[in-house]
Amino acid sequence: MAYDVIVVGIGGMGSAAAWHLARRGVKVLGLERFDIPHSMGSSHGISRIIRMPYYEDPAYVPLLRRAYELWGEIEAATGEELLVITGSIDASPEDDALFQGALNSARLHDLPHEVLTGDQINARYPGYRLPSSHRAVFQERGGLIASERAIVAHVRAAQAHGAEIHAREAVLGWEAKPNGDGVVVTTDRGRYEAARLVLTAGAWIGDLEPSLQAVAVPERQVLAWLQPAKPELFALDRFPVFNLQVDEGRYYGFPIYEVPGFKFGRYHHRGETSRADDVRREPDAEDERLLRDFSQRYFPDGSGPTMALRSCMFTNTPDEHFILDRHPDHEQVVLVSPCSGHGYKFCSVIGEIVADLASGDGTTRHDIGFLRLARTALAAPHA
Repeated sequence: MAYDVIVVGIGGMGSAAAWHLARRGVKVLGLERFDIPHSMGSSHGISRIIRMPYYEDPAYVPLLRRAYELWGEIEAATGEELLVITGSIDASPEDDALFQGALNSARLHDLPHEVLTGDQINARYPGYRLPSSHRAVFQERGGLIASERAIVAHVRAAQAHGAEIHAREAVLGWEAKPNGDGVVVTTDRGRYEAARLVLTAGAWIGDLEPSLQAVAVPERQVLAWLQPAKPELFALDRFPVFNLQVDEGRYYGFPIYEVPGFKFGRYHHRGETSRADDVRREPDAEDERLLRDFSQRYFPDGSGPTMALRSCMFTNTPDEHFILDRHPDHEQVVLVSPCSGHGYKFCSVIGEIVADLASGDGTTRHDIGFLRLARTALAAPHA
């Protein structure tokens, strides 16, 4: 075989996978349809949240612990600061699944944390204006990942270990050889063979693996950066990242970092789903109105002039958990993510897991049973 492993899609997940494979001595080819990094998928927009008391499922917490370690390793390998600690706030009405789930994860995994009222959050962090009835889990290790710089760091580190990375080369298709004996990948520039294949194509994974089209649905997102009237309240050391459930929906946000504005977005923004190539790219007035209404109510000192509006994509599964498994019919093919809008923080550890699945005997020490394809939500997505 010309290569040991071909990785298709060199975004957050694919770049990390390429590094973990290459540093194990695996001969890697990475193929990316766009630039490295680029603004067409799910990993751009400067930053992504990382938080420990995971309300979505406490089973993510062991993966997060390893993710923190591996973010440190790629920082050490490249000299880049990629993980910025701000603290994190998970807040909602007390009986809501967000607060209760975050509290359960924190207690189950003995995470240091505080339980605060909305008023206590507002007093400690004056950029916030949460309802007094809200309850919050504050966790000191939350923060942000410099998402685009992390992709570049992983690619540089992979190249330093001999990985071959091609940008602006679109994959047209792939086929598995009989009896698990490798794969052939065809692009708009050539044809490549490898022993194993990793598909980390984000919102395009359903185009490359049709069996996932019904359970990997792209969705348009829009992020806003607004200039704060009091920027000191939104500085890295005074404004924890947040995950917030309010009457208007579930929102997430960041302190000022690189772009001169308070950054935030709404999960499942306007519910617009389509094929990845058909997603509307340009933000419009309704996008801005929806986001600004939220900030004016809950972060009024952060709601000044618009600094930026940028679109990106989620790729949602029916249960909003990831897909991380070997192909059910071709064990030499690994299917990675769609992460349903909350996966970037795990890139470092998913890269390690992918390297496990795509090399050696294909096993991993990490518990990923709840992310495998056989779970009920994916086996019968329309039931």
